[in-house]
Amino acid sequence: MRRSPNQSDLIESIYDAGLHPELWSDVVVTLNDFIGSRACGLISKDPVSKSGATHYYCGVDPHYIKLYAETYAQYDPLARLPRYGEVRNIPDLVNYDEYRRGRFYQEWLRPQGSIDVANVVLEQTKSPCPMLLTVIPGKGMLDAEKRARMQFLVPHATRALLINKAIERKQQRAIALADVVDRLNAGVILLDTSCNIVHSNPAAETILAADDFLRSVAGRLVARSSAASAALRETFRDAGEVALAAASGRKIPLTSHDGAYYVAHVIALPSLLREGAAERTSAVGALFVWKAELDSRSSAGLIDRTFDLTPAELRVLQSIVAVGGVPETAAALGIAETTVKTHLHRVFAKTGVSRQADLVKLAAGFSNPLVH
Repeated sequence: MRRSPNQSDLIESIYDAGLHPELWSDVVVTLNDFIGSRACGLISKDPVSKSGATHYYCGVDPHYIKLYAETYAQYDPLARLPRYGEVRNIPDLVNYDEYRRGRFYQEWLRPQGSIDVANVVLEQTKSPCPMLLTVIPGKGMLDAEKRARMQFLVPHATRALLINKAIERKQQRAIALADVVDRLNAGVILLDTSCNIVHSNPAAETILAADDFLRSVAGRLVARSSAASAALRETFRDAGEVALAAASGRKIPLTSHDGAYYVAHVIALPSLLREGAAERTSAVGALFVWKAELDSRSSAGLIDRTFDLTPAELRVLQSIVAVGGVPETAAALGIAETTVKTHLHRVFAKTGVSRQADLVKLAAGFSNPLVH
């Protein structure tokens, strides 16, 4: 086939639409001009139900597009689709004389002043509703030149549609992931190399609004504790450090003004979000922040069974995590401080830790920050 002087621009526009589906409406107009047809469109067709949907089109009155979807798709000779990449017009699909007596021609195509339609399947995979390039040649039948031009477009349109689907799958993954993250009781905060907040879920926004153990200062995340702030800066200085911190299970302990303990777990962002993001993000990692408390419905029983704690030891552990030190626990449980210390030493021995802060972090590891 003789190469058209604007062929390169045409191919470029097709691949642009592969990256930006909103461009297909304009590209279809260009395809129509290139083929030399009266009308052109991208449609999906279900050969089982015989339903059809027109996604992008030009050259056809919208009234007829609506009629096709509502009524005439079931009378379309395309009920039996050709194989991928085969340009087929009406005589290739059905007996032409019988077709001219049928409703599709008499009530849908003929009133538009046309007698033929040509189609080519653009998807190689077995899709239940494959995408097709469809054209109405004009007042006459599809000729050899128009058929050749349609055939030329097939590999490029096919690849562009594959790109569309790949991007759509990644966007769907990102949307699904974002929905899961937003439903967490735990705060999730995405940070860049300067600890600037790139994104925060609703739980994290609640934490930041409290302006307590974590706060936003001119968009930068800082902790109430200077040591925790230094740990944040060190951890998020680059993506490599974040990856090392995540691999080692690094946690940053945080304490509110009332003595409650929180834990910030470092997450390497590439495995969490980048693979599904529609656009590249400046974030290099994330913090997964939750209150270090035992859930009596699950975590308490789990830690009890894991370390074989007695009921009294478990109550002391829960109180240490919830209210703070020995004096506070003694007051909360109504027992002597010496009794608290006795149980606490036994808990230390059974769990293998030696400080209350380590016990809090241990307990946090058994807690469930997800929505119940």
